[in-house]
Amino acid sequence: MPEGLAPFLLTALALVGSPGPNTLSVAATGAAFGRRRGVAYMIGIVLGMLGVIAIVATGVAGMLLALPGAAPVVTVAAAGYFLWLAWRIATAPPLSDSPAGPGAAPRWYEGAGLSMVNPKAYAAMAALFSGHVLLAGPLADAALKTALALGVIIPVNIAWLSLGAGLTGLMRDPATSRWINRAFAAALLISVAAVLL
Repeated sequence: MPEGLAPFLLTALALVGSPGPNTLSVAATGAAFGRRRGVAYMIGIVLGMLGVIAIVATGVAGMLLALPGAAPVVTVAAAGYFLWLAWRIATAPPLSDSPAGPGAAPRWYEGAGLSMVNPKAYAAMAALFSGHVLLAGPLADAALKTALALGVIIPVNIAWLSLGAGLTGLMRDPATSRWINRAFAAALLISVAAVLL
């Protein structure tokens, strides 16, 4: 067993389990659309995180952000996506059993997109991957870190989805639903602003 395994797992849990754009959007999706209809979105969040891990672990993120003018463009694009997603959460209709229509839950690719533009995701994975060495070989080390990170990311997102889905009973009342959706949308925007500022 690698020597730094326990600190790595504790750091991963703290970084990916704390409230942030991904976790809050998963909880909001669970609350607004229910657990069953939120699973695809949650899977997209996890797939997007796998993409973030690949971008960070290979150094592509550092190279892209080193390009002159790239950081502001990425920041504006990410902010626009977060605003759109927050609007979608804030305006979601009261929960119903209908799986389609204007109240359809966000799709898996929207979750993947959120992860890919989430500044907290990049910061967390950069800290996690650069702050720990588990194995001597760089490829083996990166592969183990990726597997362990996913082993934390998946149950954390299931927990956040379940937490949000626990509110579904309240989401059937239109007034309460609007209040909860707007609170989640505001929390999502605040979490993004906290990372960017």
